[in-house]
Amino acid sequence: MLRRLTSLFCLSLLLGGCAPMLEIDASHSSANHDSRVQYVIVHYTSSGFDRALMHLTRGEVSSHYLISEQPTIYRLVDENRRAWHTGDSSWQGRTWLNASSIGIEIVHPGYTDTAQGRIWHPWPREQIEALIPLLQDILRRHQLTPDRVLGHSDVAPQRKVDPGPLFPWQQLAEAGVAIWPEAAVVTRYRQVLAGRTPPPQWFEMALQTFGYRLEISPGAPPAARKKARQNVIAAFQMRFRPARHDGVADAETAAILAALVPATTTTSLWCIPVASASPVVATSVLPTSGALPACSAAETGAD
Repeated sequence: MLRRLTSLFCLSLLLGGCAPMLEIDASHSSANHDSRVQYVIVHYTSSGFDRALMHLTRGEVSSHYLISEQPTIYRLVDENRRAWHTGDSSWQGRTWLNASSIGIEIVHPGYTDTAQGRIWHPWPREQIEALIPLLQDILRRHQLTPDRVLGHSDVAPQRKVDPGPLFPWQQLAEAGVAIWPEAAVVTRYRQVLAGRTPPPQWFEMALQTFGYRLEISPGAPPAARKKARQNVIAAFQMRFRPARHDGVADAETAAILAALVPATTTTSLWCIPVASASPVVATSVLPTSGALPACSAAETGAD
């Protein structure tokens, strides 16, 4: 039988001559592997369905899924193929995430700039109810944890703001397809800070520990460094403190960030009010161990 198949294969190569058949033994397999998909990135289209579909199917960008207003979930790119939806991006040290992520575009206008300021548009309940089971299915099949679901603004905070501050991340977390800080832990850190703000260096360290990339060149001027940090803080706030997302480092943002990366509160950059700087208070209030240094007058979050 093998000789017959080889002969047929040779006949099919009219100009190339006869080549031996490729034989691969698949009787052994390694247990050391996982999915090439490591993240799921959520976007909004900032346009209507027809225009979004045209751009995603005939333009220079693409996504694996598109959720319309009705909503209908369209698969535009097979999950085994790379879609072009994130561009220059980074998370937890990985860069150019098109190669390792699934992109989900949701038809949504995003925001409208008016004379009174920027107006963010709310998310229709039906679209979120369609998104959640899609995310659950993707996470299950690729054996991903909820922290691997991200927004475009998370992976590209210097240039993107989608899915915006009104996107219901907490609802997704309650459905098991995203993360959200534990309220009691945030409250404890808020009490410890008592209105004080850690220095900018702590925010930079904690945000990068969480996963964000701060695109700051070593020789960048202070103004450029501050702007880059503000963009990342604003992206974090849009996701976890949407009521105020101005990019200003404050005690509330610090408490939320500390709840998500508690290990950063044991470093010398973290601080607590001088009045509470005792081993007893530090160990009873914080979900960490050991005393922490007192917050000096200069460590108020200002540059």
